[in-house]
Amino acid sequence: MTHPAMSEIIGGQLDRVGPVHTPTVRASMKPHTSSLFDGVLARGEVAAAVGDDAWLTAMLQVEAALAQVQAFSGLIPQADADAIAGCARPEHFDPADLGARAAASGNPVVPLVETLRALAGPAGPSVHLGATSQDILDTAGMLVASQALRPLLADLAACAELAARLAREHRDTRMIGRTLLRQAVPTTFGLKAAGWLSGLDAARWRLEQVRRERLAVQFGGAAGTLAPFGDDGPDVVEGLATLLGLTEPVLPWHTERTRVADLAGALGAAAGIVAKVARDLTLMAQDEVDEASDGSPGGSSAMPHKRNPVAAVCALGSAGSAPGLVASLLAAMAHEHERAAGAWHAEWRPLRELLVCTGSAAAWLRAALERLLVHPDVMRANLSRTTRSDESPDAAGVLVDRALQAHAKGP
Repeated sequence: MTHPAMSEIIGGQLDRVGPVHTPTVRASMKPHTSSLFDGVLARGEVAAAVGDDAWLTAMLQVEAALAQVQAFSGLIPQADADAIAGCARPEHFDPADLGARAAASGNPVVPLVETLRALAGPAGPSVHLGATSQDILDTAGMLVASQALRPLLADLAACAELAARLAREHRDTRMIGRTLLRQAVPTTFGLKAAGWLSGLDAARWRLEQVRRERLAVQFGGAAGTLAPFGDDGPDVVEGLATLLGLTEPVLPWHTERTRVADLAGALGAAAGIVAKVARDLTLMAQDEVDEASDGSPGGSSAMPHKRNPVAAVCALGSAGSAPGLVASLLAAMAHEHERAAGAWHAEWRPLRELLVCTGSAAAWLRAALERLLVHPDVMRANLSRTTRSDESPDAAGVLVDRALQAHAKGP
């Protein structure tokens, strides 16, 4: 059934918990770590969007939403739902304490629910009614991923626009093409940039599709049967999806992990195209090539003369972790029966780190393209070194135009 009053609930009690779906990350959110390496490997806003504070806020949002939906369906008193929403505030919880207490049960939801019930007082029995820990943590993970994808997609979109600009400006800028790292036949820098554009568009459009269609609420209860709710079970799932802005699944997906796999694959593809563009930029910046350079290069501790393409290098460094993390998430898909014995736990850290490294790579590539200096005169000089430099890449301009038209049209 459809819940006509859900919009009123969204604008009401859940505001007390704090927004999860917002265009920007809350300034109060702490980074995912406080590390010597985060300035390089956790650039941009994604790291904060997947930090402990973000996960805590998302778990509390799910618990508060569950109470509101159950009150709307007449399963618990509205007064209890209001009390739970009032107590489900991040400042009442310490992520480090929840993490330490999680060792006793194997996940942080159990101590969170214990604390929330104690805070709720007489409304305590209505907290977490009919839910299992994985319902809360999986749904929170989808909320966290949805928020983290906002700045990531913004950076990818900016990279695509910068690549499109390069393609337009250098549509007919001839340069030597290279195959197997050797000079081949002439091409244009516009066509090279159009190739970057095509890949960036494909990756971000796939991520947008995953965010829109595959990030689903999780709710099934102890064994995925919704048994405590009888015929009302599907309505509770629909209400949760409506309140939280997530997709409503056909079935609980406790041990059917294709949604996580889809997200992992899309993130891995995004990291891969970012790495491809960054690799081209580092090769073009070599002294022996010098066809492009970093407008704000980095220095060396040992060689003062060096001007390193730091942004592209750091994009490559960030993206380099993605394939292994994707593999870890795919390897964790074999969940036993109705609840996994360890495979679910194995997803938590790789998923967070995959979002961080892909987000960092995209943020670095955006910086690299924003400050990129192109040297057409050097491209011409390098082209003259080959005996086939008089060949004309006749179709290159047409291909650039096709890529720009596809970019403007969208998915």
